Amino acid sequence: MRHEPFALATPPTPSVAIAGSSARFPVRRIFCVGRNYAAHARELGNDERDPPFFFTKPADAVVDSGQTIPYPALTKNLHHEIELVAAIGKGGFRIPVAEALDHVWGYGVGIDLTRRDLQDEAKKAARPWDWAKAFDLSAPCGPLVPSAQSGHPQKGRIWLSVNGAVKQEGDLEELIWPIADIVAICSEAMELAPGDLIFTGTPAGVGPLVAGDRISGGVDGIGSIELAIGQPR
Repeated sequence: MRHEPFALATPPTPSVAIAGSSARFPVRRIFCVGRNYAAHARELGNDERDPPFFFTKPADAVVDSGQTIPYPALTKNLHHEIELVAAIGKGGFRIPVAEALDHVWGYGVGIDLTRRDLQDEAKKAARPWDWAKAFDLSAPCGPLVPSAQSGHPQKGRIWLSVNGAVKQEGDLEELIWPIADIVAICSEAMELAPGDLIFTGTPAGVGPLVAGDRISGGVDGIGSIELAIGQPR
């Protein structure tokens, strides 16, 4: 199909780094799973037996490891949520669970930054979470490791520290819905495509961040991420 020239300059393609490579992984969409560790569901007062649900972030919310991001606007309660990220390399619709891992290109470590006060307000008013979750620079992601190298992790420590103190710690085997299930369930509502990222949920211990904080985190066998919170704009 022939397209006429665009009226404006086309924006750059959002992307994340690939471990050990100068190439980068283009990001198409970001899906995030809510409450996928039982302890985290309980700490927020939710039922861990609920089926998984998803929210989204814009592709250009990604931030490379090692960056400093300004403390975001409109919040006084910014929270960290460390997560394993699955990067989709082969698209599909209504993907069977038994085939779901064949669609995963690789894995990384991400942080779902959340304006918790805005999220709490949205919950009370039964409004969407977009302003709480989908703001600028809200999806830091470390370098991806191809699944051909890492395999498909079923267990392993996941952790996050703030200023050297461990705040979140869990194990991937505690996922209520494993990676294959998450990919399959997401594909029932959306046709997944190469470049999609899925943030697979966070363990217990989420908490506040302030300007000046330095964050580090990781997933055993996958990689790590570092981030600093700067002053507000």
